[in-house]
Amino acid sequence: MHCLPTPDHFARLAADAGPRALVPMVRRLLSDALTPVLAYRRLVRPDERMAPSFLLESVVGGDRIARYSFLGSRPIAQIIARDHGVKLIDHQNPDRSRDFVSDDPLTEMQKLVEGWTLAKVEGLPDFTGGWVGYAGYDTVRYLEGEKLPDPPPDDRGLPDLHFQLYNDVIAFDHVQKTVLVITHVCPADHGSADAAYQAGLAQLDDLTQRLVAPYAGSEAQHFEIRPGHVDLSTPPPRLPTSSLGEGGYQAAVEQCKQYIAAGDAFQIVPSQRFELQTKADPFDIYRALRVVNPSPYMFYLQIEGGMLVGSSPEILCRVQDGQVTSRPLAGTRRRGKDEVEDRALEEELLGDPKDRAEHIMLVDLHRNDVGRVAIPGTIKLPEVLTVERYSHVMHISSEVVGTMREGLNCWDALRVSLPVGTVSGAPKVRAMQIIDELEKTRRGPYAGAVGYADFAGNMDMAIALRTMVVLPDESGSWKVHLQAGGGIVADSDPDAEHQETVNKAAALAKSVDLAQKAFG
Repeated sequence: MHCLPTPDHFARLAADAGPRALVPMVRRLLSDALTPVLAYRRLVRPDERMAPSFLLESVVGGDRIARYSFLGSRPIAQIIARDHGVKLIDHQNPDRSRDFVSDDPLTEMQKLVEGWTLAKVEGLPDFTGGWVGYAGYDTVRYLEGEKLPDPPPDDRGLPDLHFQLYNDVIAFDHVQKTVLVITHVCPADHGSADAAYQAGLAQLDDLTQRLVAPYAGSEAQHFEIRPGHVDLSTPPPRLPTSSLGEGGYQAAVEQCKQYIAAGDAFQIVPSQRFELQTKADPFDIYRALRVVNPSPYMFYLQIEGGMLVGSSPEILCRVQDGQVTSRPLAGTRRRGKDEVEDRALEEELLGDPKDRAEHIMLVDLHRNDVGRVAIPGTIKLPEVLTVERYSHVMHISSEVVGTMREGLNCWDALRVSLPVGTVSGAPKVRAMQIIDELEKTRRGPYAGAVGYADFAGNMDMAIALRTMVVLPDESGSWKVHLQAGGGIVADSDPDAEHQETVNKAAALAKSVDLAQKAFG
């Protein structure tokens, strides 16, 4: 089968490559008989629910599928951090796996790929391989630990951070209707360019076989994707009492308002967590979520201890070719029933002085974060107070960009961003201290970062909002944790703020209910 680069082109790239250079190799297949969901299920069987793997998809503008979807399984390495203990799992060289203590696990991931370079092959997507995973909200304790001495209890024992390193990636090109089967070869690891090329071809053959004909006989039907009946008109299910107890969130809002009145903060973003029980398969919950709430950052990650299922609207940190981007969203209205009502709601949103003031405050926070890693004078706001539309809601958005300073990298940009003001408040550290006081459990993945950092030093991370943590239950069913919060200011209404978080969590709960009914 044909692949890129050609043998001659590969030989030239190998000749110019350094000792830690990676050359991507890609094979294109027609995608008319394959979808990202089906491809994921072929790579990862239903009985491999704890195997590290990922599926990343995107819908932009509320109704347009982004050009690429990405998925992968069988990483070559993993980094898992919990309470300053770090576990490195090297799947290629198990003897190099080790446990150690670190004050900054982000540095450990950076070290593992330090010096690697990526050869340029035209026609490939931005992401062809690298780190995929999450850095939870509590990762900030590695970075600001002395300022956050009293964290709430950890009742789940999930990693603070879990990233998986992928040498092989499957990318769906929705414009050209093709599947890109991608692997990376290090020519220095082989005796010749031809030997390296043949090794890459063998890996592409294996990946292609897993995609096209992964099972035989009676296994095939069992592991294919089942269709499901979808009724989007059903209301979301009623939520149980949250982690803060009956009336607990309203009380937290009142305490936030007291701190704001005393001058401790301008805005605080408390959250509450709800728990559902379900028999629905976690991957079917993702399938339902992508129908109920399509968003720019949709993800299904199998992590240590469970799964992350999410549909986030918001960039946390993007680094591309030395440019760092942050895009705060704050201020929300529902979508209109028709274009006239939609425009009226947009005007109402942009004309609301409270929404505008909160948004500008967050823009200033994001500008400060970007300024910590950008060259002075390069920070710009290409968009200010624009409206982004999604399937069910619209938000006020702005964009902050800057040019990275020499000697810094994407992990530095992530460090200064975690957590963004959208999920903490202003000023950030004092708001986080108050959150630690008010919330009864650690946030875990919620409000942290989820996404990828590639071999070329680029990064695209979303805020882990509209995100479910799915954990196995002793009974054989699944516990689904839904968490939601909101920005509290001086004149916030406790009951209205509570209802807003319930509405956010209920939208996620609807996908659990839909999965149960459609596939259960």
